[in-house]
Amino acid sequence: MSFDLAGAEASILLPALAAGLLVTATHVPLGMQVLARGIVFIDLAIAQIAGCGVLLADQLGFEPAGAAVQVAALSAALAGALLLTWTEKAWPEVQEAVIGVTFVLGATGSVLLLASNVHGSEHLRDLLVGQILWVEPARLLWVAAAYGLILILWFSARDRLGQIGFYALFAVAVTLSVQLVGLYLVFATLIVPPLATRRMTRRRLPAAWLLSVAGYATGLMLSTALDLPTGPVIVWVLVALALVWHAATARRAAMVDGQG
Repeated sequence: MSFDLAGAEASILLPALAAGLLVTATHVPLGMQVLARGIVFIDLAIAQIAGCGVLLADQLGFEPAGAAVQVAALSAALAGALLLTWTEKAWPEVQEAVIGVTFVLGATGSVLLLASNVHGSEHLRDLLVGQILWVEPARLLWVAAAYGLILILWFSARDRLGQIGFYALFAVAVTLSVQLVGLYLVFATLIVPPLATRRMTRRRLPAAWLLSVAGYATGLMLSTALDLPTGPVIVWVLVALALVWHAATARRAAMVDGQG
């Protein structure tokens, strides 16, 4: 009986962990660029716009996991990305504020789209919190292929992408990730590990990747043991680990300065 229970938990947790690893692989390096550009809330804005595309396709009667929904989400995200590319050139001094307004419009647009839907609150919760525990293993295969292409483009042609290329690549990554793990986890993965390691000058990316992987693994186990919502638990664990990491690296830096 206990063996069967453990096997059932593993069949759920392993795909969820795989989803977390995939999101970590792409979003941590993208998050470092987001911090460097000073556009921290861009993923919330683009993810919310992509969510509007998903909800609109759902309202039109398309299958939730069908190709039409993916096209709608990606088209909405790319349109938002192009808009933010234009505003960054037109009004660079207020880009962060424009991103905030875009997010609010996307968020309230989602509420309006769901106003007449009897399952509206469930759809909105899924968009924000995600359903990482119920991710389909078959879906992870094509998402992994897409993420692999994103990483190849990022590490081989990052300096040549330009603003439009960066925003477009970012829109694709966020659109895929929100449907896997939800908006909150996408934001946490994108920002928290790069923020915790921002003072590192060597091996920052591996450290940020490790921090994110530890957050997903620990959060999954804790949420299962405590029977709590998985997405929020992972977010809290990520932040807790980030604080510990930041304190440890700050103390180490202080010791090195003291010896010098």
